Amino acid sequence: MEVKAEKIMWTPSSRLKSAFSILMFIGLISLVFSLFQDKSRAWHAYLLGLFYFTSLALGGLFFASIQHLTNAGWSVNIRRTMEALTAFLPWAFGLTLIFIAGNYVAGVDVYDWFDKAKVADDHLLKHKEAYLNPGFFIIRTLIFFVGWLWLCKKIIGNSLKQDDSGDVSLTHKAVPLSIAFILFFSLSYSLFSVDTLMSLEAHWFSTIFGVYTFAGLFQCTLAVMILIIGHLLKKGLINQYVNENHLHDLGKFLFGFVVFWAYIAFSQYMLIWYANLPEETIFFKPRQEGDWLVISLGLIVLKFIVPFFALLPKWAKRNINHLSAVSILILVTQFFDLYWLIYPNLKADHGFVIGLQDIGVFLGFLGLFMYTTTKFLSSHSIIPYKDPRMHESNTHEVVY
Repeated sequence: MEVKAEKIMWTPSSRLKSAFSILMFIGLISLVFSLFQDKSRAWHAYLLGLFYFTSLALGGLFFASIQHLTNAGWSVNIRRTMEALTAFLPWAFGLTLIFIAGNYVAGVDVYDWFDKAKVADDHLLKHKEAYLNPGFFIIRTLIFFVGWLWLCKKIIGNSLKQDDSGDVSLTHKAVPLSIAFILFFSLSYSLFSVDTLMSLEAHWFSTIFGVYTFAGLFQCTLAVMILIIGHLLKKGLINQYVNENHLHDLGKFLFGFVVFWAYIAFSQYMLIWYANLPEETIFFKPRQEGDWLVISLGLIVLKFIVPFFALLPKWAKRNINHLSAVSILILVTQFFDLYWLIYPNLKADHGFVIGLQDIGVFLGFLGLFMYTTTKFLSSHSIIPYKDPRMHESNTHEVVY
């Protein structure tokens, strides 16, 4: 039976609006409290939330670009959920500028290479100064965000324009723009990860770090998409357009990147362990001691082993409740993964301790992300109903 294409609007409930408002308020209060209590820890918490949700916004644009580049028809009916994640990107830019100002102007010691005195006294930091210096860091960050925002405006903007005009040429225009984004993203996101996370321990380096953070980005992007789609299905808004076949493909993607993340994580660790060089082992040594060892082992179990077996059966990929549960687990473990990357670099670290203020700051970012995503979805049709490939998505069927 042919499905009639029509504009579908979604209005978030007052309860949902109250939820993200409360979360943003909690985040603001937590950040202010943290800044008075421990500025360095406050900015570490800020960095975690900033990187987490900036990655989700970029992940949505990356996934949408892949669909345009491959001329994918199966994903048309779920593409708007990918596009909605990008609404956080302009906010991410502003929040990144605040982070830079809070560290560079206020002189907080999140990055040793921001401190000229420390660089002058450290031969290795001096050697890396050509790249790791505040001026070049700011220039790179501006280039990254300007490029991401411009390409986002063009790609997502054309998709939204097509809802009004039905112009098929907009679908064709998305292909070269998507190629440009993927090429730019592959380099810029890797460098963004190096600049913001890997350089927290500036003596350490890993040539696979950008791939590691990308694996986490794609995992979490899929998880958020599944949760949004699940919510819309339960509201009965997209049941004509999205079925278990679409869920199956998302489940396969999620399963694939559970394995991919584990592969990259193991590759990074194995090569450093095998070489046993001091300039490389300084990263893993504190993470294999005390409370941090529990987190390291917990990531292996909860971010790989449990999702691997939970997503292995065919039925698991076609059940929205099961997929949603696994997605929540992955999103929670991503928080701990980034915590594991960031917090051992605290100068006054006393082991693994998550304070209420750390969680509060993260919840603030979560509230803002929920606000931008729901605002996007409630302002536009949740189905790109004039896309010329929509019939492929309506009749999509997985036979393997």
